[in-house]
Amino acid sequence: MEENTNIPAHVAIILDGNGRWAKEKGMPRNYGHMQGAKAVEDILVDARDIGIKYLTVYAFSTENWNRPEAEVSALMTILRNYLKTSIKKSMKNNVRCRVIGDRSRLSDDIQKAILELEDATRDNTGLTFTIAINYGSRDEIRRAVVKVAKKVRDGELAPSDITEEDISSGLDTNYLPDPDLLIRTCNEQRISNFLLWQCAYTEFYYTPVAWPDFNKEELLKAVEAYGTRNRKFGGLRNCSEIT
Repeated sequence: MEENTNIPAHVAIILDGNGRWAKEKGMPRNYGHMQGAKAVEDILVDARDIGIKYLTVYAFSTENWNRPEAEVSALMTILRNYLKTSIKKSMKNNVRCRVIGDRSRLSDDIQKAILELEDATRDNTGLTFTIAINYGSRDEIRRAVVKVAKKVRDGELAPSDITEEDISSGLDTNYLPDPDLLIRTCNEQRISNFLLWQCAYTEFYYTPVAWPDFNKEELLKAVEAYGTRNRKFGGLRNCSEIT
């Protein structure tokens, strides 16, 4: 990668293709999910080394509950194991961990493990790693609107005074800058209810590589592609573009 490449501060990733990757190898889908979890651990270190400051991954959506019960159960087991080992690894790498999404549907032990991970890594000053679990962006926006509605009801805020910042502050990601780059693996080209509000001006990068095979080389390709983008945020980059 060229030294002058523009490094995105915040990268979000939709982890796609675990099941298809496993099927191609004649293995059960759960094997793909386990390898996908290992890929997350590796890419977290790679992202830090590249200079990315925030990494957010879509681990389990609100719609994923509709998958077969056995697969959901296996995903929850993988999540439990991941949370158990994350504190030690995060402390070693100075990573701050956060979880977004509606935790109420998660089992008590998983909710407890999430709190322990967040508390243990709260003061770490390196990369901020966010995991979206039981997350759906429409639900997140709905919850943010409910918070604003309560302020209006209680006389703390007039409807005409509601700003974008009021909504943003009610989102799960209120501690994060909006993503600069969103990566989706396994050749899928849709956003799937992920960070809808936050991705208003995010650059998208799609790759045919399935998530378990996504490595530092593939991450660098995405970052290099990002570096060639002309981010205008709805305006013009310079006066010479005016015709």
